[in-house]
Amino acid sequence: MANKGPSYGMSREVQSKIEKKYDEELEERLVEWIIVQCGPDVGRPDRGRLGFQVWLKNGVILSKLVNSLYPDGSKPVKVPENPPSMVFKQMEQVAQFLKAAEDYGVIKTDMFQTVDLFEDMAAVQRTLMALGSLAVTKNDGHYRGDPNWFMKKAQEHKREFTESQLQEGKHVIGLQMGSNRGASQAGMTGYGRPRQIIS
Repeated sequence: MANKGPSYGMSREVQSKIEKKYDEELEERLVEWIIVQCGPDVGRPDRGRLGFQVWLKNGVILSKLVNSLYPDGSKPVKVPENPPSMVFKQMEQVAQFLKAAEDYGVIKTDMFQTVDLFEDMAAVQRTLMALGSLAVTKNDGHYRGDPNWFMKKAQEHKREFTESQLQEGKHVIGLQMGSNRGASQAGMTGYGRPRQIIS
């Protein structure tokens, strides 16, 4: 993964499509949120997809991010003092972040795969956006930053009906069921016969 040379032909086309999905404006917003959420000690990456990738790929900043969304006593991910340098240790750290993000409420379809951190940064952006949206929606006091950076997710609005209201509803014919008022077969002809048009 790390020592991958240039790609050619169809592989190059696939790689360029993946790279086109990456949003640099979104990167700026995500970097700002991570710095505000985790504190200035996380540093700032170089601008661009590669800088963002290098900043996140060891999994430490991602782990600090998800930990910052939980109360002090229940941090789900153990963050090592020295960032892991071996790839399999980095992937292990990222896997812990993904597990914690899923436990926080990010749905599986919004989650990136560990290998995406090395190949598809647009998928990483989607996961971070979903995590930010969830944090804003929960509004439990752990989110820091501008709430307008993320869209609030729709929340359940459960309705309760009394038994009498449910009985009344059985006597109403919904408009989507249609109506036969004013219906006639005028102008209809049998199948296969041409319609007579007389001028």
